[in-house]
Amino acid sequence: MDLLKYRVKTLFKYQDLIKELVVRDLKLKYRRSFLGYLWSILNPLLIMIVLSIVFMNLLGKGIENYPVYLFTGRLLFDFMKSGTTNAMKSVTGNASLIRKVYVPKYIFTLSKVTSCMMDLVFSIGALVILMLVTGAPFYWQFLLTPLVIIQIYLFSCGLGFFLAQLNVFFRDIQYIYSAVLTAWMYLTPIIYQIERMSPKVQFFIKAFNPMYYYVAQFRDLVYYGRFPGPRIFWGGWVMAVIMLIIGIWSFQRSKDKFILYI
Repeated sequence: MDLLKYRVKTLFKYQDLIKELVVRDLKLKYRRSFLGYLWSILNPLLIMIVLSIVFMNLLGKGIENYPVYLFTGRLLFDFMKSGTTNAMKSVTGNASLIRKVYVPKYIFTLSKVTSCMMDLVFSIGALVILMLVTGAPFYWQFLLTPLVIIQIYLFSCGLGFFLAQLNVFFRDIQYIYSAVLTAWMYLTPIIYQIERMSPKVQFFIKAFNPMYYYVAQFRDLVYYGRFPGPRIFWGGWVMAVIMLIIGIWSFQRSKDKFILYI
């Protein structure tokens, strides 16, 4: 308990640094960009249009308002993908600063996931625009989406911590993780309905794919206008907490050795 209080106090102590790092990442991302932050809305919309054209006749048959169906799944996966990928390089990418001054190393990883979450918030604006254009209904359950965002944020932080410490010692993990993400995306019901999969594949996805829980919850709230079932809802929280614990434990266990490898 005392250790937890210390961690929380340290987090609040460096909250200004986290804000500065998040702002820096956002500014660097859109530096010298004519449209600036508008790309946070335009980019996912453009990608969604391309994917809708490609997959609508192939996998979207029978799915009402396929662009919204596709976008509600793509938004969350893209956040997890960018958040964990950037978090993985957070320690090695700030090696020069870590060598010079003492800063809790997890700050860099946390800031990367948080900056990507800001992009997710902007992208929800793109979702609203898409729903207006396609005439999709707005349900009051849309207001509950922060519950899902918190879950996937905690999950991404945990996975980010785990990958960040692993990347310090094994740089090849970057290339391995890229391949894993590709397989992970296709094993998540983003461009298709899970009901079209065989029972064995459905069982595998529902049992072992955390992203299924977050995508399913988000779609229930936004696309179907209903509250997720208890298995999906609480399963998402359980996986988020477990991943966060694993990530923090592995990061704290190896952080003192970072200086020898970066």
